[in-house]
Amino acid sequence: METVDEDLYQRTKALLEPGDVELNGLIVHTDFGGNEEARLHEATLEIGDAVADRAGKGDTYVYSGNDDDRFGLNQHQGLTIEGDEFVWECQQLLRDGTFDLVIYYEADVDQAALVEEVEGMGFEVTSVEGD
Repeated sequence: METVDEDLYQRTKALLEPGDVELNGLIVHTDFGGNEEARLHEATLEIGDAVADRAGKGDTYVYSGNDDDRFGLNQHQGLTIEGDEFVWECQQLLRDGTFDLVIYYEADVDQAALVEEVEGMGFEVTSVEGD
């Protein structure tokens, strides 16, 4: 596997370190600049929906950290409507003038199928699997 940004890959891999839940992730490379927040938001929701569909946990909503000091700006979570269970989390990182999305979720999602689906949306994707 060739990694577009080795530093970002390693930082994402560290997020997946063993904890209470086994996680996998994606780094989604976009061409969205700082003035394209609406497109970035739309992509985040679309990718989050793909994760949620594959996780099979039912309906979800997005909780954004803009008004919560436990979250950073541009950090979002997909939670189940029933029970507020974790489905996915995303950080939007502006790097070299464009945004990368780092999204992680429980490892029981079909990683290869999810990568293929997100690539089908027109994005370059780096798969990051936990241990």
